[in-house]
Amino acid sequence: MQELPLVLVIEDDPDVQIILEDALTEGGFEPAIAASGEEAVTLLKSGLIKYRALVTDVVLKGRMDGWEVARQSREIDPAFPIVYITGAAVRRWPSRGVPNSILLEKPFAPAQLVTAVSQLLNAGTSSGGPVN
Repeated sequence: MQELPLVLVIEDDPDVQIILEDALTEGGFEPAIAASGEEAVTLLKSGLIKYRALVTDVVLKGRMDGWEVARQSREIDPAFPIVYITGAAVRRWPSRGVPNSILLEKPFAPAQLVTAVSQLLNAGTSSGGPVN
């Protein structure tokens, strides 16, 4: 049996966590939830689990925001797929987001999340600017 791609999700709102988890599960992914940026970076840096992509809210509780988590994850793997989700920080994506990332503005349809993750995973290691 083939393993489902493991997607690390950083979201501090439990209600939104459930929506993201359900969407990714129904889309053929295995979500792993982290409640803070610090927790996510610790998981990524440990290398114990092979995550295939990151879905992060931009505004997070704690010292680390989604922009910083994405930057640090790209230090570990320069081609790591990143999907940002936000309602408030859309305008900062061009200057703060990492290249070859996708930003979904809240509210969005669960299918949009699955499409964004799939698009980045299928793109592999292609380089260039932000994916729209």
